[in-house]
Formats: sequence, structure tokens, C-alpha cells
Amino acid sequence: MAEEIKRYHDFFAEATALSGFLRLPFEREIKPQGMVSLSPRGGYRASQEREFHLESAIHYRSAYTQVGGNRELKKDHGWTTLTTSVVEGLNVFDVVTADRVVAQVSTEYPEVGYTPSFSFLGTRFENLRIAGHEIKHYLDLKLFGAKPANDHPYTREEAFMSRVAGQKGHFLAQMSLPDELRQGYNRVPLAEQGAEGVECSLVTSLAPVEPREGSFPGRCFGHAIEVPNFGVIYLATVRLAESNPNPETGIPMTTSLELKMIDIRMGCLAAGNLDVGQSVVQGTSHP
Repeated sequence: MAEEIKRYHDFFAEATALSGFLRLPFEREIKPQGMVSLSPRGGYRASQEREFHLESAIHYRSAYTQVGGNRELKKDHGWTTLTTSVVEGLNVFDVVTADRVVAQVSTEYPEVGYTPSFSFLGTRFENLRIAGHEIKHYLDLKLFGAKPANDHPYTREEAFMSRVAGQKGHFLAQMSLPDELRQGYNRVPLAEQGAEGVECSLVTSLAPVEPREGSFPGRCFGHAIEVPNFGVIYLATVRLAESNPNPETGIPMTTSLELKMIDIRMGCLAAGNLDVGQSVVQGTSHP
């Protein structure tokens, strides 16, 4: 009798507090702050960051990140991965501020099959403000729903893809939507290097809290805020990719997910890109 092949799992997880680059008002690369990565064999890593300053342009009071990957202790469960990025006291050009930004993703890859379940529990914005105006937002942490039945991939799961398509349709229906946002929002599906994928957002609505008429400097569209003379701010964007199909079943054996809490694309007052609160998780089980 042939010896039974024991199943194992390759972990991958990264967490970053802040990264990006500026072209104006000065040129500077912002190297990943507080970045931690997980070993393919799992384990735990964490980083605690003290105050960060980039001149008087970008600042946070503190940040911490963590990644972990382990075999589940419960019977008939597989492998769990956790990645967390937290930024406190954020200030970007006195336009984007927040007391606390949390990106947290946990996944469970099954003992049998390949499609994982996702949880965004803990993910949130605290006191998010644009030019001093508090932003009311709704986060749908259950956007992905329950794990698809029968090891079905998310990109072929009708209920999930319908929710994402509905989000996109509502966004594109706004007549005053700028061309930049119309072209780049919620590409469904996303084909990249042989992967099937989707981009969406955990944010389903945005609005300034009780602004005085004409006082709010920007416009809200879905999960994006356009601020003239500053740029576009994208909130809680999610990028899912499924690849490496099983030669027998066609089910993707590798699923990766990236959560980026704040993605700022600046122009005019400043030029450059800035990412705040990024968590990435991926896993592959063998055979």
C-alpha cells in the first residue's frame, strides 16, 4: 500500500502601517513603516512603531502591526492566518486625519479543499475627518458572506459577485462621477497573471456629518472622496485574487486578499500616493 501523502499549508501574510511616495511639495520615497512578514511555515511576528514624521506633511502618533499563522486546534479545522495593521493619530497635510485606522483580516484555509473563509472583525475607522469635517461611513464587514459551498471559488460565487456588481452599479449610476473614478472603480473581474479576481470595498456609503451648506470641500462617491486641489481618497479597498487551479478539479489552490484602509492619490497641493493600513494574506495547501 502506498504511503499516504500528508497535507501541509504554505502561509503568507504582510502588514504595513504606511508607505508611498511624494513628488510635491518635495520628492521623497516613504519606505514601508512597521512592515512585518510571515514565514511560509507560520508562527508570529509583530512590530511597534513610535511617532513618524515626514517634515510637516505626514505624521502619525504611533502604529503597530502583527501577522500570525497556525494550524487550528479544533478537530477537522485547517490553517488560520491573521494580519493586523493599526495607525493612530494620522495627519496627512491637515486634510486627512483620523484618531485610529485598523485593517484586520483573518482567514481559515480548510483541511479538505482550498477555498478559505474571511473575517474582517476589528477593521474600522475612528474619527475619520476630511479637512476637519467628520465623515459618516458604513463598513460592511460581511460583504464576503459565508464561505462558498462545495469549495466553490468566490469569483464564481453568484451571491458574492452579485453584491459586488450591485455596489459597482450604484456607484456608476451617479451622474456627476469624475472620469478618473468611473474608469478605476470596482473592476470585475480582474484578470492578472492567470488569476481570477475582483476589486471592491468594505465601505458602502460615505457622507460628511451635518456640514454647513457649501462648507465641505469635497464630494463623496461610494468609497471614494474627491477633494479639489488635493486628490482622491479611497477607503477600505479590497483586492481578491484566485489562482493556481487544481489540475483535476479546476478549483484555485491559492487565494490572496489585500485590504487597504486609506489609499490617497494626490495632486495640486501635493503630488504622490500614500497607503495607510495595509493587510495582505495568502495561502496555498498541498496537495
